[in-house]
Amino acid sequence: MRDGWIIYAAFGVLVCLLLWRVATQWRNAEAGNLRISLTILGIVALVMVVWQGARLLPNAATTAQDKTITVFAAASLTNALNDVDTDFTKQSGIKIVVSYGASSALAKQIEQGAQMDVFASADLQWMDYCARKKATRVNLLGNKLVLIAAKDAKIDHVTIGPGFDLAKLAGDGRVATGDVREVPVGLYAKAALERLGAWAAVEPKMVMAEDVRAALRLVARGQAPLGIVYETDAKIEPAVKVIGVFPDNTDDPIIYPVALRGNAKPDAVQYFSFLRTQIAKSVFEKYGFKFLIKPTS
Repeated sequence: MRDGWIIYAAFGVLVCLLLWRVATQWRNAEAGNLRISLTILGIVALVMVVWQGARLLPNAATTAQDKTITVFAAASLTNALNDVDTDFTKQSGIKIVVSYGASSALAKQIEQGAQMDVFASADLQWMDYCARKKATRVNLLGNKLVLIAAKDAKIDHVTIGPGFDLAKLAGDGRVATGDVREVPVGLYAKAALERLGAWAAVEPKMVMAEDVRAALRLVARGQAPLGIVYETDAKIEPAVKVIGVFPDNTDDPIIYPVALRGNAKPDAVQYFSFLRTQIAKSVFEKYGFKFLIKPTS
């Protein structure tokens, strides 16, 4: 209907211009009056075109916005999820805007009203903290906790088990990980070290970063000789090497839940479904994640 108004108005402008052109060939008083009338009509028609165009602009902006999905995701998902999102956009034409960070920080932003369509957390705790009852969620991925050192470090391999003395291994150096009070990798690291009886001795030597990627950078740049990160993070950083793997904790496994906001728009539902496909599974597994569900296709 609105498009029709623009067409009619534009047609009116053209007709007025044509008649005005014809009228210019006449040399009497009536022709002068006709030219004035046609000029007024042409201006009115032009105003109609501009007015209707301005009314349609918000609709065009809304349509473009509807084709964009906002995702909040744990920092450790950065590389893998970027590739998954690229595949999804190529297939659907829908743009993905992702905010990466510590799951704790993202969950607090959501609680405070930050607008997002999908949230991918690095642990269940922070998903439970902010996910509403109407949210659709799935435990999508698994990961491992590893001990890393700089690529050129003299330490090659250590066995991590009961009695493991991380404080002694660190010597005068520090051990980097996420904030053990709230960042998932830090929570996992503290829990693992407590089970091994190593936490009390090593706690004063811990360097707590804002997220797992920040901890990874501290080791890669030589600012901390050791670090505790996810296996997938160590895999994408050529400046570090894995020197030990923490035993899996069957009581508190490393799980990445993904949630779709309640009353989500169709594009977000489509994206959430794509994360569970064979295509997404192949990408996540390439980066070292364990796919915890049966792919949908």
